Amino acid sequence: MSDVFVSYKAEDRQRVRPLVEALQADGLSVWWDANIGAGDEWRESIATNLNQALCVIVIWSKRSTGPEGRFVRDEAARAAKRQVYVPVTIDRVDPPLGFGETQCLPLTGWKGNRDDPRYLALLDAARHTVGGDQPLRTTSVEKTVSVDRRGALAGGAVVSLAAAGGLGWWWLGGSPANANSVAVLPFANLSGDPAQSYFSDGMAEELRSALARISGLKVIGRTSSELLRDADAMAAAKKLAVGTIVTGSVRRSPSTIRVSAQLVDGNSGVERWTQTFDRPNGDVLQIQTSIAEAVAQQLRSQLGDADRKALTVGGTQNAAAQDLVLKADANPDGSKDGLLARVALYDAAIALDPQYAMAYAGKANATTSAVSFYASTAEEMQTGLDAAAVVARKAVSLAPDLADAHFALGLNRTTSLDFTAGWAEYQRAIASPGCSSKIMVGVANFLGGIGLGDDAATLWSKAQARDPLDPSVARSRAYLLSREGKHEEAIPLFRKLLADSPTSTAVRNGLATTLFQAGNYAEAERVTDQLPHEHPNWFVIRSAIAARTGNRARAAAILADMRKFAGDSAHYQYAEILAQLGDREGAIAELEAALKVRDPGLMYLPTDQNFESIRGDPRFAAIVTRLKFPKA
Repeated sequence: MSDVFVSYKAEDRQRVRPLVEALQADGLSVWWDANIGAGDEWRESIATNLNQALCVIVIWSKRSTGPEGRFVRDEAARAAKRQVYVPVTIDRVDPPLGFGETQCLPLTGWKGNRDDPRYLALLDAARHTVGGDQPLRTTSVEKTVSVDRRGALAGGAVVSLAAAGGLGWWWLGGSPANANSVAVLPFANLSGDPAQSYFSDGMAEELRSALARISGLKVIGRTSSELLRDADAMAAAKKLAVGTIVTGSVRRSPSTIRVSAQLVDGNSGVERWTQTFDRPNGDVLQIQTSIAEAVAQQLRSQLGDADRKALTVGGTQNAAAQDLVLKADANPDGSKDGLLARVALYDAAIALDPQYAMAYAGKANATTSAVSFYASTAEEMQTGLDAAAVVARKAVSLAPDLADAHFALGLNRTTSLDFTAGWAEYQRAIASPGCSSKIMVGVANFLGGIGLGDDAATLWSKAQARDPLDPSVARSRAYLLSREGKHEEAIPLFRKLLADSPTSTAVRNGLATTLFQAGNYAEAERVTDQLPHEHPNWFVIRSAIAARTGNRARAAAILADMRKFAGDSAHYQYAEILAQLGDREGAIAELEAALKVRDPGLMYLPTDQNFESIRGDPRFAAIVTRLKFPKA
């Protein structure tokens, strides 16, 4: 006999699982039909547990209140007759006729937070129904395969096939068009500590990355998946145009970890595979690999040795090292301090596992960005770029098939103005298994910056197909529009992106630059003032606005302040300001100086609208030629 029996529509199982796990964590024994084994007599098992449970929680949803919800209504009626009925809504629905007298407890959008007042109200109701003076019992029933009680009459042969794995699209109920397309929704953090969200989200991203390396699988990117974290499987599958949804939850303590994962048919909402892992914390990496293998095998008829090897490319066997990388990857702070904090985490991970290619790639990216934006001298910048190149090459040597490693080296080389080597690495990154939409966007930004707008647009479209809701894809498009002078299209897009991501330095910089080029100086200066004061454009845009509005003294004063702050690390930006002041000779001289110290700003020279007044100068054209930009 269990404390609680949970009644629900089978297609809602992945939405109900967090509630079951939360109730169990709070000391209640719970029976639900995921406990039915393949050989159990399902009708008798349900009836026995329904009649013996001290509390019956009935989940009312769009499905259970619909025409196919007769099992749930029948179970609710029996519970009400025994006066152990506790109704819960997970959609905005009214209970069926005959069940409206008892007020429903709303849990719409709840994902497993045990501190949520709505859950606490339900927990109180369940405990009251069970009887607070009775000892609470705990049970733990683990099943690798769950059986849909509404479909179990199809026979044991199909169930046995499901347990064996190796299911094709014909079993999953999908169609050949989307059978091998999958989205991994964020795993719910059931640890009771919001600070652990980086870990549950990071585990889902590790699974996405692993699956994306499997030949023939289309895997939706992180941002689009995370934007649908509260959607049910069918809604998410429809929004993302995929045939399969993977979802799950993570409960982590200092010594142990429980990970539950489910694979759901996106067309019907039926859960086709589920497994729960209870392991020591150090086994989290094996859990990730096991889930990836199981999901890939469910989506394909077989998983070859090459596919299995691809699942762990660039990874680690050290759980503590991976935890540090997940923390670093979860840090969105693009300031100098934020980037250096990420570098420190990557360094700590590398100290634990000197063969961890993803940690080297992350460190190389963060270091390249930090020195290219925030170095105070040309020597500091070049030293930092050279050091980052060594780290990026280490990542490539450890994992030659890792897209992130090639991208890190490509970013470093293009930032160092070695466009031949950088473009070659970018091409290798795009061609590598598991190339993410973010890598595609990064390469598209480079192509757009050097004037290859058509090539950038093609790559942008591929990134959008991979991660259709990712704002960085839209940001890339906004930058392309801005560089092409289509300011009236770019500005509304940047404004929307900034409203959605108010802390994004990249979006704010793009909006400020585009407003300035469009002649909207007042708003451009307001937006620029919100950039980090060490950001180069905090100086450039303010000075250029002063130059364009006739306040040459202020423009010169801001330029002087920037020279004191940035020294010889910002010759490119000095050239931008001088061009706006109409000082052709000064601007050309600064560009020559920028070329001498390998100033990263020069990679935007072909499309930088600040130089329109001197673009026709033969000396300007000669500098562009010497940079040896790729042609396509």
